[in-house]
Amino acid sequence: MLPVEEQLAILMRGVDFGDAQTYKNMEAELRDRLARSIASGRPLRVYCGYDPTSPDLHLGHTVSMRKLRQFQDLGHEVVFLIGSFTALIGDPSDKDAARPQQNEEQVAAKAKTYTDQAFRVLDAERTRVMYNGEWLSKLTFKDVIGLASNFTVQQFLARDKFAKRYADGDAIWLHEFFYALMQGYDAVALRTDVQLGGSEQLFNLMVGRRLMEAFGLPPQIALTFPILVGTDGHLRMSKSTGNYIGIAEPAEDMYGKVMSIPDHAMRNYADLVTSWHPDHIAQLFGDLDGGRLHPRDLKMALAREITGLFHDAGAVEAAEQHFVRTIQRKELPADMPILVVKPGDTLVDLLERGGMVPSRSQAKRDIQGGGVRLDGAVVTDDKMQPAPGPAGIVLQKGKHRFLRLVAGDGA
Repeated sequence: MLPVEEQLAILMRGVDFGDAQTYKNMEAELRDRLARSIASGRPLRVYCGYDPTSPDLHLGHTVSMRKLRQFQDLGHEVVFLIGSFTALIGDPSDKDAARPQQNEEQVAAKAKTYTDQAFRVLDAERTRVMYNGEWLSKLTFKDVIGLASNFTVQQFLARDKFAKRYADGDAIWLHEFFYALMQGYDAVALRTDVQLGGSEQLFNLMVGRRLMEAFGLPPQIALTFPILVGTDGHLRMSKSTGNYIGIAEPAEDMYGKVMSIPDHAMRNYADLVTSWHPDHIAQLFGDLDGGRLHPRDLKMALAREITGLFHDAGAVEAAEQHFVRTIQRKELPADMPILVVKPGDTLVDLLERGGMVPSRSQAKRDIQGGGVRLDGAVVTDDKMQPAPGPAGIVLQKGKHRFLRLVAGDGA
């Protein structure tokens, strides 16, 4: 293992609590825990939990996943925890209203894709995948009361989102309080040394520290990171708000979505998602502020870097050429796929069969939201049945996906 101070410099990079004293305390605890790890030869156990609220991981998830990978590369034990039980409750940490609750079948279906996608960032051979339903589903009502006895209602109501809802007279459901208890108990069950999370998760991570102490265990070290904004440039990246960039998306979609972010959000993406060195990032944005670098050129460099984290160089090059041709020059791609229209086919049928959407319900939402065009004209009728002429019709979804619709056998 590397010496303590070298590990510490790597692991504390990007950590942000919004409070200098908390940073100082956690850094000191991590330094001590690393020294003990080296002396004993026992690697630290580090984990981060991911609730399967959607079937896809997005760039926001990779902020903590990249830090998990750093711990792995330094020789520590990493647990990728899937919140198969906490997802049934729904995390209220960043919400102004209660999350819709899922059932077990919905959670299980969404969790299936998480591990394969996670290994786009993590080392599969050195990652332990676990599900918190393994222990949370076995707690009795007496156990839950015991966990709750370590906290006051005032502590929960002091949280920003709860405080706002309480002041506004909005409902705060009792089950929402249980989420932090369940996540905190994960730390006890795992006997973890370090837990990672977004900055909005700090309260939940601190609950884990308190519960570990209550169970006679050394409290975990909490490391939190800034929030990655979505493609809108303001709200936290989330599948539910539609402002996300999925890590399993095609290169063309990923590149195009990065190019769509507002200029003011570029620094957030550069700091949290890229593999660029901080000195390189500072130079780029210094050149931008000094007028020596055009925002478009910086954004294209950002799009190449982020897309290249998940796709090979050839795919990145093709994605950039596609973007330049279809968006900057507003040309239609010369090699767009051809799809034969069958009698009775609706736009929903064609979007689904053409692989442009993951589901028929998503196709309907895209159409009704104005995201689908036929020969450049927006179409909002999901029951429409296109009738291609001899030259065919161009079906476009969003800014980057095209199909040429042809009748009959495509001749």
